[in-house]
Amino acid sequence: MSDTLIAKFTLDGLREILQQAGYRVETVADPVANVPYLRSATAGLAFDIRPGSRLAGGAPEFADLAFVAVLQVQGDLSLELVNRWNATRRFARLQLSQPFLVFCLDVTVAGAVSPNHLRAQIEIWDRLVQDLIAYLREELRKLGTTSAANAAVPQDASPARQPDRGAEPDAPIATIQ
Repeated sequence: MSDTLIAKFTLDGLREILQQAGYRVETVADPVANVPYLRSATAGLAFDIRPGSRLAGGAPEFADLAFVAVLQVQGDLSLELVNRWNATRRFARLQLSQPFLVFCLDVTVAGAVSPNHLRAQIEIWDRLVQDLIAYLREELRKLGTTSAANAAVPQDASPARQPDRGAEPDAPIATIQ
């Protein structure tokens, strides 16, 4: 990578940076707002790269972007699980807006950053996506085990028993796609 600082980017320039990092990237357009953005994937999870603050002037140049992955939740997912992720991780955040779980990371080049810094932000996103997938698998497995244990307790033994949601004993309470 060059020593030239990056203080702004275009979608084409950002696509090139992501391709140099090994990502397949396509340009898509929001069907409602008719705004172009990039789409890619890592670890089997599709994500969008949405440009943020547009710089003054005629050219479509931006000072920041957001990596955004939207997962669909089927069933119940507690805010505790989402908040635990947010309390123990930096940089990217989860937001639950039923039936969606949104994972995002903001990246800014305002004030100018090195190409290595931008590459590091991409690598952080990639690592956080992998961590999120592992975290959700583990937490949903725990919820499935807890649900099965609660179902095995006689009704008169535990007045605060969670309702049986018709799940099989080993099935998780929520699934995420």
